[in-house]
Amino acid sequence: MPGHGLWRTKSIEQSIADTDEPETKLRRNLSAWDLTVFGVAVVIGAGIFTLTARTAGDYSGPSVSLAFVFAAIACALAALCYAEFASTVPVAGSAYTFSYATFGEFMAWIIGWDLILELAVGAAAVSKGWSVYLETVLGYLFGEGAKTSVDLGWVTIDWGALVVVLVLATLLTVGTKLSSRFSMVITGIKVAVVLFVIILGIFYVKGANYTPFIPEGKSGDVGESGVDQSLFSLVAGGGSSSFGVFGLLAGASLVFFAFIGFDIVATTAEETRNPQKSVPRGIFGSLAIVTVLYVAVSLVVVGMVPYTELATSAGDGGHKTLATAFAANGVDWAANVISVGALAGLTTVVMVLMLGQVRIIFAMSRDGLMPRGMAKTGERGTPKRATLIVGGLVAVAATFFPADKLEEMVNVGTLFAFVLVSAGVLVLRRTRPDLPRAFRVPGVPAIPVLAILACLWLMLNLTVLTWLRFLAWMVLGVVIYFGYSRRHSLLGKRIAAGGKPAPAGAKPAASED
Repeated sequence: MPGHGLWRTKSIEQSIADTDEPETKLRRNLSAWDLTVFGVAVVIGAGIFTLTARTAGDYSGPSVSLAFVFAAIACALAALCYAEFASTVPVAGSAYTFSYATFGEFMAWIIGWDLILELAVGAAAVSKGWSVYLETVLGYLFGEGAKTSVDLGWVTIDWGALVVVLVLATLLTVGTKLSSRFSMVITGIKVAVVLFVIILGIFYVKGANYTPFIPEGKSGDVGESGVDQSLFSLVAGGGSSSFGVFGLLAGASLVFFAFIGFDIVATTAEETRNPQKSVPRGIFGSLAIVTVLYVAVSLVVVGMVPYTELATSAGDGGHKTLATAFAANGVDWAANVISVGALAGLTTVVMVLMLGQVRIIFAMSRDGLMPRGMAKTGERGTPKRATLIVGGLVAVAATFFPADKLEEMVNVGTLFAFVLVSAGVLVLRRTRPDLPRAFRVPGVPAIPVLAILACLWLMLNLTVLTWLRFLAWMVLGVVIYFGYSRRHSLLGKRIAAGGKPAPAGAKPAASED
């Protein structure tokens, strides 16, 4: 366990040994197929049902399909790095655990805190979207008066979001395998709906709608500007990030939200029967499936209607979805089917985001950086306390707070995690070349470097306001680390006691925290 203070690292061997602690042991019962289902379940959701149309209408025009390709390339490069790490260090925590072994405790805390932002905000935001679609479906069944929110005057309660979070938190508490089976059924439904969109939509595609493929950029007094334009656009002197090259790049950074989820597969490595082989397969399998579906859907949607009709300022001023394109062509029954599919799709997104959030907090708690009590597992082999706490926090956020600008907040956190994981592969190859690696990133150092550059590029194309919010969250995390986590670190206590790692299965000395 080399290093001291902020840069003390937790050895790979110690991380693996800690997985055998009786009080914090997770049950290994997931297969490569389960992981692929989890990946597809969380990735096909809010992104494909809502972001495709809005990004085309507000940022990229018909070139939104190219924006998806750019985002997919960045994800594929990062996925290679995730696969090597997850097959080498099959421990819960994903990027947090990987960073602890390479960059040290402080950076591990930072990335863990960052992932909490990504997953908690994402789960709350998607829960709000789920409630919106539920209201639409209830409207079909019971008339326009059906509502999923109650206005009490001083506060609005979104009971739809509350219900979905509580039900899914219960499923996760019961067991990860049951959650996987539930995901499999719901994922099958939404994949069928996505294929329905592609096949039916082809009959309404008009070639003229693809021209111009990259619309001319808007001037500075039109569209997104100031703190609402991309950081790259601002630095490069662009008037705005709506359409043109700046719009295409901003669109790629925005639709990146649609790919978020494949990294959550890595958080379940500790619960997988054969993580060295199953985790890489789950990551690449889910990413390949959704990339093909996303590009196909985006080409169909912008071919069905002019991109200007998909702008948020068009018509009623609300966000446009896949259903908008079908409604514009008079196929209202298809729009209804898509709404039902979106409801199913968002269900599994919320569940898997919460699953990833729980595993991150579980890993940080087991290391003492958060209260150790949250790392205890129940008789079913799941971290019950952490699940209930995460479920409660997400339920409060989704029930009482409005969702706005949340996609970009999730994106900046995820991209930052991808940068560290990609850099971590380079560090671990140099510091621990002896470690057995079931999967190895080809073309090192070129591939990890390209992954870092691609992710940094997408980060630069997020808005200035997003960057300011992200920095504020990181500052809060630093305060908590120095105020609590550094003093309660289990690794720090082991070093202070002589630097000897605890034997596998032994009860840690700091368990009273």
